[in-house]
Amino acid sequence: MSKPIGYVATLIAGRGAALNERAVSGALYDAGLIDAGRDWLAPDHAVDAFLSGAGHDLADLRARLQVAVADDPIDVIVQPTTGRRKKLLVADMDSTMIGQECVDELADLVGLREHVAAITERAMRGEVAFEGALRERVALLAGVTLAQIETLLTRITLTPGARQLVRTMRAHGAHTALVSGGFAQFTEPVAERIGFHETRANHLEISDGALTGAVVAPILGSEAKRAALVELREARGLSRDATLAIGDGANDLEMLREAGLGVAFHAKPKVAQAADARIDHADLTAALYAQGYRREEFVE
Repeated sequence: MSKPIGYVATLIAGRGAALNERAVSGALYDAGLIDAGRDWLAPDHAVDAFLSGAGHDLADLRARLQVAVADDPIDVIVQPTTGRRKKLLVADMDSTMIGQECVDELADLVGLREHVAAITERAMRGEVAFEGALRERVALLAGVTLAQIETLLTRITLTPGARQLVRTMRAHGAHTALVSGGFAQFTEPVAERIGFHETRANHLEISDGALTGAVVAPILGSEAKRAALVELREARGLSRDATLAIGDGANDLEMLREAGLGVAFHAKPKVAQAADARIDHADLTAALYAQGYRREEFVE
């Protein structure tokens, strides 16, 4: 007779909030679950609660605990206890690893931020097709110079926890890739700042030092992101379970579904509802706690 699969619920306090034993017990009680022990990964901030005698499948456990913490600034990620530490990280860039949408920043240079941002929002919510929306927005950027793009790089802010996530995973042998539907002019310097091994992104067509308003084919969208994860995984002989993907928009969904653990980070509603795991309150270090890393193991 096979041994029942064990599960662990990792609870992480949102930024500026705290977590205590009472809150953990309350969440488990409200979900109708019993824990078989706890392991505090960071005092007052993150804890593993090992579930015992749950009698539920993984999807049910996740749903129960999401409801239990819905009114509190607490994220909860539920998964099997085995295979938590991943060997491949594939991450989106815009509004995930950085705080901006780069196409919106480019649009600001031509006075069209509000118009372009509205299209970006619809695309990220899955209300319009990504490829068409990208071409529509880039067409409005014709004439923006490479010198102007260089000035935008100073506006880019890294998401809290981005460096710790990537550098800690690298230090423990994982391969890390920044896979973006954005543009190489941004992904390459961002990847260097954060510490990614490599990048995949779209390329803006350039002539005489300025954007032509076109994107070089093929466009890296939803399917290309999924394919990149598969390619990187197979090149390293990894199982699906050994992979982690993080993103926030509709064009990340296929990538998140393909990963062993797909994490929706401060994501659009459609993405948050569909992903295996969601981080709504904490920063990106929550993805380290989800892998069982302790705070003292983080690489700054």
